[in-house]
Amino acid sequence: MSRYARREFLADIGRGMLIAGIGPVLAADLGLASAHAADGPETLSFGDREPLVRLMQETPTDKLLPTLIARLNGGTDLAALVAAGALANARSFGGQDYNGYHAFMALAPAFHMSAELSAERRALPILKVLYRNTSRIHESGCGTREVLHPISPAKLASNLSRGELLRAATRKADMDEAEHTFAALAQISADEAFNDLLYSVQDEVDVHRVVLAWRARALLDLAGQEQAHTLLRQSVRFCVSQEKDLQRRGRQAEIRTVLPKLLDQYRLLSKPPGTRSAEDGQVAHLAEAIYSGSRPAAAEAVAAALAEGTAPDTIGEALSLAANRLVLCDPGRRKEHAEAGKPEGSVHGASVGVHACDAANAWRNIARVSNARNVVCSLIVGAFHTGGQSTGQAAQPRPLPEHLEAIKTTDAAELLREAEAAVRNRDQARAAAVVHRYGELNLPHRPLFDVLLRYAISEDGALHAEKFYRTVTEEFATTRPAFRWRHPVALARVTASEYGYPAPGYAEACKLLKV
Repeated sequence: MSRYARREFLADIGRGMLIAGIGPVLAADLGLASAHAADGPETLSFGDREPLVRLMQETPTDKLLPTLIARLNGGTDLAALVAAGALANARSFGGQDYNGYHAFMALAPAFHMSAELSAERRALPILKVLYRNTSRIHESGCGTREVLHPISPAKLASNLSRGELLRAATRKADMDEAEHTFAALAQISADEAFNDLLYSVQDEVDVHRVVLAWRARALLDLAGQEQAHTLLRQSVRFCVSQEKDLQRRGRQAEIRTVLPKLLDQYRLLSKPPGTRSAEDGQVAHLAEAIYSGSRPAAAEAVAAALAEGTAPDTIGEALSLAANRLVLCDPGRRKEHAEAGKPEGSVHGASVGVHACDAANAWRNIARVSNARNVVCSLIVGAFHTGGQSTGQAAQPRPLPEHLEAIKTTDAAELLREAEAAVRNRDQARAAAVVHRYGELNLPHRPLFDVLLRYAISEDGALHAEKFYRTVTEEFATTRPAFRWRHPVALARVTASEYGYPAPGYAEACKLLKV
């Protein structure tokens, strides 16, 4: 053994003994390697962020919130906590755990929600989601058997484009090939990696497939562009896992036929997306075509609008309105499908409408930040995704005329009190009617969102409260006045549905923050 190797050997022994003596969290704080990584694959490390990331993975759940609040009091900011939570989640789950990736997808929305709160309450939504995040890491055992490890880039040699190359690997359902291919693609830039990834994301429609990709992209503002490979590779793994399932069931994704056909038929890749605006009636007509048509018909309606030069964000507006209608016309969970936290008649959680809205919001946001090819493809796939789901929906959207007739007041303060009472009584119909009337009167939106935000934080929401609140606030801000109030009406209905199932960790966080 060389003198250098002997020194390294003895140093490793000393490091291991020290970690065993002081514990893994304190060892991570001191910049030492985690003991559990010594005998397994090489550990993915995050440099200066590593101690905080390791803390998120290894702190016992019952000690997490006091530990995080102590960090905040010591000067750590909320953005750093969210970034560490995201990296801990990615390393632990790699996009392969249902509750795990739902916690990941809630992190960026929780951060935006915090900005809408007073200083003393600002940490609440973030602490709530980080509690869920670390709890799931411990429940699943992924804190000691991490999914993501360092990976070397493949040597790429092909006539295919970069995105096509990754899509070919995911269609093979070959996790290793897809991972090594994406590692090579991610070396250029975060934007290029995201655009390449979208070829695979657009290859099948699933709410988690698209929202995971978008939320990972959104978290780069907090985690840093240098973490693009780690955060986005979760989506590569998700796509490969779905491909394995498709092959197991002998099923072919229909969008793989529909999308190239429409691109060729309307020659959509031969010119840049248009800039033509549309009147309210035209937007409403396109939204109805997406909502009521089959999936191929909805996709073609959007392809035709793109060919006519309609601006992408106008098409995205119609897409979000079609998805919103799926919430407003949802008959509610059937008795035979009721489960803990989601009773008969409920519309929160993984309901058709909430899923549709979150997916449409993700497709719309993706179209805003991607290249010309992916602008067009994402909107077509988004329409295909939203369409074909209106079977079994109620004929009229909430609120119904009789529900509106029961709202007698026009006073803003009284309407806010009635909205909160309807939520706490779990009265979806009245909550929707009160908010509809509030919007008809064009009253200030912030006080209403403050009421609904309170319950988006306090309630569990069956893993969807944060994402749906963020979806609604974004769509309200980017929808024309004629239609924008449909979004908070949907949020009021969903909030009334989810009330009564408090989020784990919320009460403790309130007590520790003294709010």
